[in-house]
Amino acid sequence: MNTKYIDLINQSFYFPQEEFKLRNKTLQFHDIDLMKLIEEYGAPLKFTYLPQISNNIFRAKGWFAKAIEKNEYKGKYNYCYCTKSSHFKHVLHEALKNDIHIETSSAFDIDIVESLKKEGKITDETFVISNGFKRAQYVTNIARLINGGHKNCVPIIDNYEEIDLLSEEINGKYSIGIRIASEEEPKFEFYTSRLGIGYKNIVPFYNRQIKDNDQVELKMLHFFINTGIRDNAYYWNELLKCLKVYTALKKICPTLDSLNIGGGFPIKNSLAFEFDYEYMVDEILHQIKMVCEEEEVDVPNIFTEFGSFTVGESGGAVYEVLYQKQQNDREKWNMINSSFITTLPDTWAINKRFVMLPINRWHESYERVLLGGLTCDSDDYYNSEQHMNAIYLPKYNKDKPLYIGFFNTGAYQETIGGFGGLQHCLIPTPKHILIDKDEDGNITTKLFSEQQKSEDLLKILGYNEQ
Repeated sequence: MNTKYIDLINQSFYFPQEEFKLRNKTLQFHDIDLMKLIEEYGAPLKFTYLPQISNNIFRAKGWFAKAIEKNEYKGKYNYCYCTKSSHFKHVLHEALKNDIHIETSSAFDIDIVESLKKEGKITDETFVISNGFKRAQYVTNIARLINGGHKNCVPIIDNYEEIDLLSEEINGKYSIGIRIASEEEPKFEFYTSRLGIGYKNIVPFYNRQIKDNDQVELKMLHFFINTGIRDNAYYWNELLKCLKVYTALKKICPTLDSLNIGGGFPIKNSLAFEFDYEYMVDEILHQIKMVCEEEEVDVPNIFTEFGSFTVGESGGAVYEVLYQKQQNDREKWNMINSSFITTLPDTWAINKRFVMLPINRWHESYERVLLGGLTCDSDDYYNSEQHMNAIYLPKYNKDKPLYIGFFNTGAYQETIGGFGGLQHCLIPTPKHILIDKDEDGNITTKLFSEQQKSEDLLKILGYNEQ
């Protein structure tokens, strides 16, 4: 009988896959020996596999280059990294190896940009697309960057007051973009995004505040919807509405030459994940070109702001199953040695799924379980996977440690979880490992941060003040 975990996987999915395979009966992720990693650093741990960041940037650039050639598209493509997905220096340094640009969301992002400039990682030619609602410090920092010579900093106007606020602090002429307040899917609790300016208000806004303003030059229209880039009627309908605004604006604003289609490429969250990225890029450019030709305006340069797609698939988290609790006839709880709420907060906050697989014991029999975290919060659990809304793992055996991995967790989890700060029930943040490849292609590892200690948390709480 096919009762081993490996049998379950083989009959459910195509396996092995590009990033997942077995070697010596244990799971490999991008050829990383995960059991060796555990033996060296212990568990729980989190890791970042840096080469995957460059790999995904390379893939996306390739799709756009191919689509531009196929459609004889006259505009240029610019890849921006959405920094809020992960602000860490090692992430930015890896991403910036690939001739990309930066998108910012708040005041402190500009401090990071200036730090990167001092290190020579970016130059005045690097586009800095500044999104978000601009409070006083954000306005001041944007102005400082532009006044210092960074003319490719493009603040994206989010509300009617921002031009006046920026113009008070910026010396001379500067470029701007306008964000469209997209209409969300009917299933949302709201119909229109709180970000940006409504479709019908953009042309009047241009005529009122920008057209005769000698200090401001409109260069970009910004379009993004909360559900991201999906091949469905909703996405194509919103894109078409955006293009109608772009062409109407272009006819009265010759300086407008760029369309920012934001981010939202999905990342792999299951072994059954399928998404035709190449088709989507080709169809987006085809639609843009077709509408522009119909309206007899030049096609725009294209900007994207891929955040999760850039960094998400580089991350992982590893836990050990500490104990199993049989709570009733049907429910077995495998307790991990950490917390989902604190280390993978999206699993708790928005029911996000990640690829979850055991790291060892694939050739042993399996069982259906629930996964629980260590906090005393009833919501600290992960209870559905790709197998019919259930989790199947090798059977718990107190004499045989079982390790499990969550993969493609590299976006948002550290910042949302409050990296380095207080954690729910004072469960410590796990150690974090950086994984890279040397010049010969050999895997290298380095400790980025240790697991939090009691004194770290007590200091934050004010208990060990002198």
